[in-house]
Amino acid sequence: MDLMNDSFHRPWPFPSKKWIMRQTWNNLLFVHWPISPETLRPYIPSSLQIDTFDRYAWLGIVAFIMGGIYPRGMSSVSLSPTFPEVNVRTYVQCNGKPGVYFMSLDVNDWLSYTIAKRWLHLPYHPADISIQQEGQTFDCQSIRKGNTTPPITFKGKYTPLSEVYFPKEGTLDHWLTERYCFFSTNNRGNIYCGEIHHRPWPLQHAESEICKNTLFSPFNIDLTKTKPISHFSKGVDSLIWNIKKTLL
Repeated sequence: MDLMNDSFHRPWPFPSKKWIMRQTWNNLLFVHWPISPETLRPYIPSSLQIDTFDRYAWLGIVAFIMGGIYPRGMSSVSLSPTFPEVNVRTYVQCNGKPGVYFMSLDVNDWLSYTIAKRWLHLPYHPADISIQQEGQTFDCQSIRKGNTTPPITFKGKYTPLSEVYFPKEGTLDHWLTERYCFFSTNNRGNIYCGEIHHRPWPLQHAESEICKNTLFSPFNIDLTKTKPISHFSKGVDSLIWNIKKTLL
């Protein structure tokens, strides 16, 4: 498998041939809410521009199974067993380059929490998470560890409904999912960019039933009265490059 042979869809060239890690992302729920950029602004570094589609910013929850973390040169040995992850993300631009900005990442994997948190400057949190499948329906339950009372929780079910499709450029579905880098920041306010690569997302429209969601509560954001849109994907293999400090 050589993912770098499939690059026709990329919005910019590979940063180099020296990717450092391969990951597999499986059985993903993408659920997104439209939100005003002004509401998000206090929680995004000022040097990053909030990206919008039809004048709205979008706040997303992505739940999935990390199928493996394989360092370059160790294609058959994963650094970690399979584990679930739930992240909160939005979309930004830096120097005109669009990418993902993670507001939180909940995992029950020690390696991700202790090493990736410091290495990638991402806001990882330890959590008890399970994603179970029954028929075509997936049940996700995530409870963040810590001293928050009540604990920060996400509970929901999701079911793919449509045939698999690949969203066209210029559509909202494409804008929400086809992102090939992420931005992060450290406690000194430096901005870092992490490049990623994967084949185009095979999406399905999905039905989601969110029973409980307090993932937005640390940001004082309440979207309970706003209807989200939901997508499902069986997943992709991805390549990850080391992060680099961005010159602003």
